[in-house]
Amino acid sequence: MSDSKPISKLASKVLGDFGEKRRWRQYKVRVKQLPENYREAVQAFERYLMVLGPGGGVAIFDDLIDLFEQSAAAGTPIREVVGDDPVEFIDEFAQNYQEDSWKNRERDRLTDAIERAAGDTGTER
Repeated sequence: MSDSKPISKLASKVLGDFGEKRRWRQYKVRVKQLPENYREAVQAFERYLMVLGPGGGVAIFDDLIDLFEQSAAAGTPIREVVGDDPVEFIDEFAQNYQEDSWKNRERDRLTDAIERAAGDTGTER
């Protein structure tokens, strides 16, 4: 079994049936058309985003593939695209897609809970 099948199953659950599946399939076709080293990079970012990413649908993957297609066409080396720290790159890239993410909802929930526990004055009870 290839690594893409578990991700594809996860993607189906995450992305739902709201027209996003078609976009997802188109994205996957575009990934396969990349030169091997760019494809490997995109697939690595895809896996990271599926596990730790912001959620929110296919838009982040559409933009990621756009970036790598343009970079491949221009002959831009992968390190020039992502820099020395790929985690920092993808985390910064993903910040644009976090507005409605489960992480932000959980961060807000945590902040609210601590504010309630600490009381209005900000001191511990």
